[in-house]
Amino acid sequence: MSIGNSPEDERPFPDVTEEARPSVGRALKQARIAAGLTVDDVSSATRVRIAIVHAIEADDFAPCGGDVYARGHIRTLARAVHLDPAPLIAQYDAEHGGRPAPTPAAPLFEAERIRPERRGPNWTAAMVAAIVAVIGFVGFTAFKGGTGDSDAKSQVAEGATTTPSKSASPTPKKDKPAAPTSEASDSAIAAAPQDKVTVQVSAAGGRSWISAKDHNGRMLFDGLLKKGESKTFQDSSKINLILGDAGAIQLYVNGKKIEDNFQKGAVERLTYTKGDPEAG
Repeated sequence: MSIGNSPEDERPFPDVTEEARPSVGRALKQARIAAGLTVDDVSSATRVRIAIVHAIEADDFAPCGGDVYARGHIRTLARAVHLDPAPLIAQYDAEHGGRPAPTPAAPLFEAERIRPERRGPNWTAAMVAAIVAVIGFVGFTAFKGGTGDSDAKSQVAEGATTTPSKSASPTPKKDKPAAPTSEASDSAIAAAPQDKVTVQVSAAGGRSWISAKDHNGRMLFDGLLKKGESKTFQDSSKINLILGDAGAIQLYVNGKKIEDNFQKGAVERLTYTKGDPEAG
């Protein structure tokens, strides 16, 4: 039995698992070199600036502008160098305090939480309603009877004066061409109010992580959008978007389809305001 030694000193082998695992930036750099790619190649393929690629490979995530942007860049760079992004993002979250919890949605109707007081029946109101119903029924019956008599007389008069034509053959009526309708919108938000900005995000080409904030910076959504799913966001002046895989996303802004040719796997940061859709 040793004296003065801690239980950790008595372990036969040191735990070097964490020390042997490379950092997020070093793992991305090693994979890039192994794939025979330069920083310029990765920047061109992912549309991530060269300075940010260098900073991430050096484990400096400050130029990314926040954890949300850093995760998006890690995911994009990992795919470009043929790495699974999930372990790297998990390692980043573990080293930077974990993934922030999504902002809970505010309750739509606070009034539903208040239980109304029980009150006795209002007999006065019930009597007034019954009297009004009786008067209305009597008036409607009298009006209906008068209308029926006049309709019968008019029908008799019309039957006496109308004579069918013997030689005239019925001619088919030509349907009037329907008035040209306005061009169908590409989405259900075509009638979006003009005093607000409305953005619909649809994962038409595959799943993608997205983040949406309003003009105050409040998080509207931060999560994974599966293929076929869609989200609609609305604000009084501005919607800020981050698309983790922009190539899989179809956007509709203020009722108009955005025709930008986003690259598969590319991260896009977009801002839309009222009026014609125009990326910020």
